[in-house]
Amino acid sequence: MTPVDDLWFLASEADQAAAQAYHRLAESHDEYTEHTRTHHVSRNRFRTLARRINETGAPYGAHTIVYQSCGKLLLCRHEGVDMWVLPGGGVDPGESFHEAAHRELAEEAGVEATYDGLALLTRIHLRCGSHETWGVLPVFAASADTTEPQVRDPDNEISTAEWFDRLPPDTRDRDDLLTWRERSLSV
Repeated sequence: MTPVDDLWFLASEADQAAAQAYHRLAESHDEYTEHTRTHHVSRNRFRTLARRINETGAPYGAHTIVYQSCGKLLLCRHEGVDMWVLPGGGVDPGESFHEAAHRELAEEAGVEATYDGLALLTRIHLRCGSHETWGVLPVFAASADTTEPQVRDPDNEISTAEWFDRLPPDTRDRDDLLTWRERSLSV
């Protein structure tokens, strides 16, 4: 007897949770830039991410683009991926995407900010062999109220947080951030 592969069921449930999260975000925000990304992942990673999507609609949580009035953007050095990233991370049970982004900003950079709304909404498509699902990655925009970063990351993934006039070459999702920055400066 062949064992039943439960990934198809998990992916189907994740699709439904992602669609609900996407529509809630899209309906509650007027302006944002939308992107689509596809990630090919291992079977174990697919299972982990699909479970996260089932719980929250998002495989990678919620993030924040924090900027100063002079145009500098805040990035955090994530040692696990060896790149500069936006502050952000997982959504805790009962937390909204906005609440998660705000909490993660406090933990990873210690900067106070005033939120302006949704900046980016990325549809993350996940593939593993013949299995596929998707989830959302909301990125909020916020203007800095304090400018001295203080990392208090309980996961010890973030080693430092800094302000940048120009994004370093090893910035995750660099092209998306540059597009957002050009669009926001032209408004």
